Amino acid sequence: MPQTTGTGPAGRSFLGEVKKAVTPRAALLVVAVVAVQLLFIASYVGALHHPRMRDVPFGVVTPGAAAAQQKARLEGLPGSPLDPRTVTDEATARERILHREIDGALVVDPDGRRDVLLVASGGGSALATGLRALLTDVERASGRTVRTVDVAPSSPQDFDGLSSFYVVVGWCVGGYLCASIIAISAGARPADPLRAAVRLGAVALAALVGGLGGAVIVGPVLGALPGSVAALWGLGALVTFSVGAVTLALQGFFDVVGIGLAILLVVVAGNPSAGGAFPLPMLPPFWASIGPALPPGAGTWTARSFAYFDGNAVLEPLLVLAAWALAGSVLTMLSAVPHRERNEEGPTAPTS
Repeated sequence: MPQTTGTGPAGRSFLGEVKKAVTPRAALLVVAVVAVQLLFIASYVGALHHPRMRDVPFGVVTPGAAAAQQKARLEGLPGSPLDPRTVTDEATARERILHREIDGALVVDPDGRRDVLLVASGGGSALATGLRALLTDVERASGRTVRTVDVAPSSPQDFDGLSSFYVVVGWCVGGYLCASIIAISAGARPADPLRAAVRLGAVALAALVGGLGGAVIVGPVLGALPGSVAALWGLGALVTFSVGAVTLALQGFFDVVGIGLAILLVVVAGNPSAGGAFPLPMLPPFWASIGPALPPGAGTWTARSFAYFDGNAVLEPLLVLAAWALAGSVLTMLSAVPHRERNEEGPTAPTS
């Protein structure tokens, strides 16, 4: 009885279908997906596998000539975990912590052997815990003890101070998913500037709704973050719109590849460098340097400031988010211009 082989009609038909399915473009997209996967692993594990304190801005309150000696002692700790600077008194140290200029301070008691360590777990519990462990060992080596005071404690419903990070991640996801869905349903590149503006308007509307929803969930519903719901709403809308606008722009210039580029910026580079699980002074230098310039990092810092630091030190991260939103909007509009010009030129005459 004759048998069908790979070289028979059925085999040739199957190979033909495979060749049709595996186009060069599809193969490149698969390679790109694998590359993003490996970059995701390298970024997250590289940033978070070995957190340790590096040059943490730290105040030292010591009276008289002992201040310079105490500062030099902390500067000389192995691995340079602290960046100590002299502070005049405890009240000033507390104020500088609340203004997010320093992350902690040691108040030395000149008349006794028990000092006070000021921390702010609202800025990240991992950093506050690390400072407590480090200064306890340092003080013990000098024959002293230390009492820890949390100047800006995180909410009991905000485990490890992570709620700010998670809500910002949710807003970022909403931004690039909204833009991606628009591209899937209406094409990656807007046909003309009017349609580009409509897309930006749709993302802005989704940002307003998602920003409010996120603020209400983490605030009144779950009690995870204290502070103003209105401030968090505005932040959520800005984060969502900035990420969505940039995703629209990348799609307009790079087609479906733009979605991958947005994921590279926001998820692969932005999330591990945001200072969520481990605040910036605990991240390796590369991630600590890029985090504040990306939407997840700027958003996380601002959310924590609104929740625990009376809204202090938010101008710079808000300007970062505004710059992303403006750049995304302008580039989205520009991505529609070449397409419009091609339409106005009409069909090109055949060439010989």
